Amino acid sequence: FHEFKKQASLFLREKIRTARLALMDVTPAQLLAEEVTGEKSELPEARILKVLSRAAFEVDDYWRIVDVLHKRLLRFERRNWRASYNSLIVLEHLLTHGPERVSEEFRCDADVISQMESFHHVDEKGFDWGSNVRKKSERILKLLENGPLLKEERDRARKVSRGIQGFGGSFNDVGEKPSFERCKSEFLDRSATGED
Repeated sequence: FHEFKKQASLFLREKIRTARLALMDVTPAQLLAEEVTGEKSELPEARILKVLSRAAFEVDDYWRIVDVLHKRLLRFERRNWRASYNSLIVLEHLLTHGPERVSEEFRCDADVISQMESFHHVDEKGFDWGSNVRKKSERILKLLENGPLLKEERDRARKVSRGIQGFGGSFNDVGEKPSFERCKSEFLDRSATGED
């Protein structure tokens, strides 16, 4: 019965997602950002972070992703902390792998992010999530200073990405071309084919 309930829930969630994409002004990247930063226990996967950072180079998707992250960060509450923590993970990835303007965009959220530096939470299994939230918020605040750390991290991320591509593609989606239904960027088309 539990497995049936889980399958039904996944089926319903997918139908709602499809309906939102078809009937509302929502892009796949925006929907993905909403899903990955939701109040759930799973942390964002590297594959999803990569898709979001690529989408952020598209103007429309950039603003939609940024809007989702701003809303999640501003709604930080101690009892519903997971959405904000997942947003910090996405934000960190965008700072190091996304457009350079991300750091300027999120400096206005520095006060909210700094509130997370005092967060404490230990789950029922004894895992200290508060420590993870504090460390992530401290790191993001340092990246938002737009000093040498941000430049070093962006350079390091670029080198790692090039190294992985030179090895034969990404570990997550070897040979797959990113699919953005409303994303028709020449940049993405050229980067996928290897043209400059």
